[in-house]
Amino acid sequence: MKLGRPNLEEFGATMLELGRANPDVLVCTSDSRGSGKLVPFGQALPEQIVELGIAEQNLIGVAAGLASAGKRVFAVVPACFLTTRALEQIKNDVCYSDHPVKLISISAGVSYGALGSTHHSLHDYAALRAIHNITIVAPADNHETRSAILAALDYPHPIYIRMGKRPMLELHQPNTPFEVGKAIMLRDGSDVTFVAIGEPVAEALLASQILAEEGIQCRVISMHTLKPLDQETLLAAATDTRVLITVEEHSIYGGLGGACAELLMERGVTVPFKIVGIPDEYTVTGSQMDIFRHYGITPEGLAETARQMLETVKV
Repeated sequence: MKLGRPNLEEFGATMLELGRANPDVLVCTSDSRGSGKLVPFGQALPEQIVELGIAEQNLIGVAAGLASAGKRVFAVVPACFLTTRALEQIKNDVCYSDHPVKLISISAGVSYGALGSTHHSLHDYAALRAIHNITIVAPADNHETRSAILAALDYPHPIYIRMGKRPMLELHQPNTPFEVGKAIMLRDGSDVTFVAIGEPVAEALLASQILAEEGIQCRVISMHTLKPLDQETLLAAATDTRVLITVEEHSIYGGLGGACAELLMERGVTVPFKIVGIPDEYTVTGSQMDIFRHYGITPEGLAETARQMLETVKV
């Protein structure tokens, strides 16, 4: 697999293309055009970018108003602030009012690693999953990022798209189909299923390669859309493979693992199951990869989790 560029750079390039093609495409930022890779957009299309400053609640209200007037609005805010400071505006001005704002969550998860827990976003999936009328997407590579932004342009309802900062491996072919709400299987296998979302998908795929050398066959699913969850793909994986492991850059409470567990229990499907994410504590401080290593969100850590789970189901 080749190393691509950070998903945020793919986002910035795609936005410039969309903005040039359609004057109704607007970007609202909270003093974050630099970190959002939107400087070229602002230089080329100064009348299509609105700088609201560090005032996230106001930004979401303005974005909702512009969307109500027919503009295609992308609200770009660091993830750690978007769903904490502006949750009421997301709930009422965007979701309840059904304004199709594209909420772009940047530097998500533990991307701001060294800045500590105040700048980590490990709650956003949980907070937004409980709000009606919002779609939640976290792309795993540049292809999924571009596809998600293109899909968001004409999406008729609120949509939240979450991205980190590091360069991403190219997991897909350029022509790989992408559909909001439909997961993508990256690898098939009958022993273990890794269901992952966002940047940890790459770690899950690399773990499957380690395990394949030991004769353990893994299914790897990029569950890029958390809400609505691709129930068909998840239920098939829980039936076809011996153990199921979810992987996410989020609290173990309320995110991908919780959503999968809820569905499996509701349908009466039992399978050895493990949620790999950030435990209920303030995280250690370090780079994103330092934090991933600490919590076992690495190819080696995930491979070891899979081995331990398979030991429990030996007959």
